[in-house]
Amino acid sequence: MHLLVIEDERALCETIVRSLRRLAYSVDYCYDGEKALELLGVERYDLVLLDLNLPRKDGMTVLRSLRQTDRETRVLILSARSEVEDKVAGLDAGANDYLAKPFHLAELEARIRSLTLRQFTQQDVLLVCGDLTFDTRSRTAAVKGQTMTLTRKETGILEYLMVHQGRPVSQEELMDHVWDNSVDSFSNSIRVHISALRKKLRAALGYDPIRNRIGEGYLMGGTEA
Repeated sequence: MHLLVIEDERALCETIVRSLRRLAYSVDYCYDGEKALELLGVERYDLVLLDLNLPRKDGMTVLRSLRQTDRETRVLILSARSEVEDKVAGLDAGANDYLAKPFHLAELEARIRSLTLRQFTQQDVLLVCGDLTFDTRSRTAAVKGQTMTLTRKETGILEYLMVHQGRPVSQEELMDHVWDNSVDSFSNSIRVHISALRKKLRAALGYDPIRNRIGEGYLMGGTEA
């Protein structure tokens, strides 16, 4: 999942980013509204965490600008404005959820899970591909009940491929949703992580559930031919 955190309180922003990256999310961040609009114009995000009291352009301006061209990207407002009128205004402007400050990171993580699950998997929490399962709440994979040991990147890759079973996912799409925007598009890093993930899946399942589609990308599903 590719997230954008827009928060001008730098200490809070960095705390949120660290917490989300520990959960294997790909996270970009910025501290003002103008930079936010710049990133939103060139990157695709699954979820935006948006503060309202931003310098240069405020959060409501960012939200309204985004909604002029994009009705799909989920937006979670994080704001010290906790009055009912503020929440109603944010939701009416196009936000999908509103979390008042101060908040606990555990609640923030739960709101993010709820919004991203609603977007990608509707009400499913357990993704299934044969004997392989992925719990989207705990972000753990298991084969016949035995938990697999995966790195953060491997976890992110597997989740994204399992969410999008049945269609090829390109390397560029994985880069957008599992890596942050600092990765070099010509880097071999993605292939290295996918190769390591596939090796672990073969060892656990006895076959590789990820197939290559030449010119299209990686397809999750199927059994050994």
